[in-house]
Amino acid sequence: MSEQKKHTLITGATGFLGGNILKALSTHPSIECIAACRNPEKLSDSFSGEIRVGNLTDPQYRREVVRNIDVICHAGTWASMWSHRKLEQERFFEPTLDLIDQAISQNVKRFLMPSTVAIGEVTRKHTPHNDSSPKKQTGFWPHLDYLIEVDDYMRENRGRGTQMITMRLGHFVGSGNRLGTLPALVPRLKTYLVPWLAGGKSRFPLVADTDLGNAFALATTTDGLDAYESFNICGPDFPTLREVVTYIASQAGVPKPIYSVPYAAGYAFGWLMEILNPILPGSSPFLTRSIIHLCEDWLCPNDYAYKKLGYSPRKNWRKAIDEHLEDLSKEGYPWPQLAQQ
Repeated sequence: MSEQKKHTLITGATGFLGGNILKALSTHPSIECIAACRNPEKLSDSFSGEIRVGNLTDPQYRREVVRNIDVICHAGTWASMWSHRKLEQERFFEPTLDLIDQAISQNVKRFLMPSTVAIGEVTRKHTPHNDSSPKKQTGFWPHLDYLIEVDDYMRENRGRGTQMITMRLGHFVGSGNRLGTLPALVPRLKTYLVPWLAGGKSRFPLVADTDLGNAFALATTTDGLDAYESFNICGPDFPTLREVVTYIASQAGVPKPIYSVPYAAGYAFGWLMEILNPILPGSSPFLTRSIIHLCEDWLCPNDYAYKKLGYSPRKNWRKAIDEHLEDLSKEGYPWPQLAQQ
């Protein structure tokens, strides 16, 4: 890639991931950031670059937003932690495939797609998942299954002039995040109904706000990448689920689990809660199978990302949790929605 400034489009620039990418890239003299979002008033006051306002579900906007762009960091994705297959198709899957097509047709040099380490095949042998480990669709979590299809589409379209980069991200933690395992966990722990899963021995791959931003900055600016790349992007350590939940409970002043169930029981209870959701109070299930899936064993080392990108995460997971809990406590640890509004 050339030494001149790279015009880099960050979709979803007002969200947790997009905002951290924008913040990290804005410090690079070789990057000219362009923020794509629906509500520019939500952008950081420190951002003074170009803003392209619109909705990614609009085909015309998708054609226009990628014009004269070198790199796309596509953080503007709709997501639900359960069900909502039709909405996932309309708001995430189809717009994302078209955005990739537009990037190729308009000679964008590089397309970065946030995904998750949880697209890998579940294993309970405590063995590492490498950056291109086999993927396995769940059949019950549409967003993750569509992420796998997007990754396959990117691989199939490598070599057409646009480098395709999948970022297999750990579970987000940090101030400003409202959709994920930690916001969902704290209010549920208060009920005393949350169990350990298989004793809480699984590795829990957290990744903090600043490390996320830095990873995307490196993947945007690093030369010598292949036509298709897949990178594990996690924090510096892989604590167990028991370590993480125990720390969250102690810091938030809520009870930790007092009994353990096997994963099969967790998935069965999650399925039951999804089925009963329409007749139970609240707009989101108490538990979903996606939450159980995220709590599987995800030991996903950053070795390849360090080798190719120089990615070396720095933020301690306890510090990131402290900041996240402080932010959530301002609202009294609200019961979160498990789908974007």
